[in-house]
Amino acid sequence: MTLGGHPLPARPPAVPAEGSRRRAASRVRLSRAVLLVPAAVAVALVVLPLLGLLAGTEWRGLPARLADPSVRPALRLSVVTTLITVAVCWLLGTPLAWLLSRAEGRTATWLRAVLTVPVVLPPVVGGVALLLAYGRRGLVGQPLVEAFGLRIPFTPFAVVLAQVFVSLPFYVLAVEGAMRGIDRRLLDVSATLGARPLRVLTRVALPLAAAGIASGTALAWARALGEFGATITFAGNFAGETQTTSLLVYVALQDDPQTAVALSLLMLVVALAVLGLLRGRWLR
Repeated sequence: MTLGGHPLPARPPAVPAEGSRRRAASRVRLSRAVLLVPAAVAVALVVLPLLGLLAGTEWRGLPARLADPSVRPALRLSVVTTLITVAVCWLLGTPLAWLLSRAEGRTATWLRAVLTVPVVLPPVVGGVALLLAYGRRGLVGQPLVEAFGLRIPFTPFAVVLAQVFVSLPFYVLAVEGAMRGIDRRLLDVSATLGARPLRVLTRVALPLAAAGIASGTALAWARALGEFGATITFAGNFAGETQTTSLLVYVALQDDPQTAVALSLLMLVVALAVLGLLRGRWLR
């Protein structure tokens, strides 16, 4: 506005009264308190069982129980099979995640939905599905038996297949999300400079998606380490052959509960260490 051709000075912003500021601060504290209660309950639901595991451990007898002759083969099998599973996820899941991150349309949408099925599928149902696919009369198993005499179920190879089935979706979803977050302009510039698609993937996309790859690796490895239902259904529970640490915990819980507690504590420590190293390094 003007007065006599001269602009009027701008009105200074109103300063809220002291009472208004106090009421606003009170509302903020109330909102935080309302959110804090369910958040604390959520944390308690996760932390309390872990504290119960620590409280129920007989620490003096822990070394002797972990030295039990049945423990070492199960630990060795778990380490070997989970490492192979992670390698398979890297080899097969990374290209799949890259293609999904670039794909659009209904086909890509349905493919993502199919890949998500093992995440929500009951593990035992997954084991039944694996039997129907790779069993002696399965879609793939029967031709393998007839042509090569190769039987997959109830072998260490079946353990790996079960772990890949349940953990590959976690890896693909994590890596695809990271690759979708890459600035497309960087990829386009690399292509215009003459880089082939494979070179763009290995030299540009993978380094930029390193955090997602590390996160997906941690999730896939942890899921493979804890796999139980599909493994016991498809691979069985044969000591020294297909009995992983998770299966041994189940058996020990019936005969020697303290051995089951000791193994559970060991798996908890290993899982926390791996997740902490990978996620702490890439996601901080």
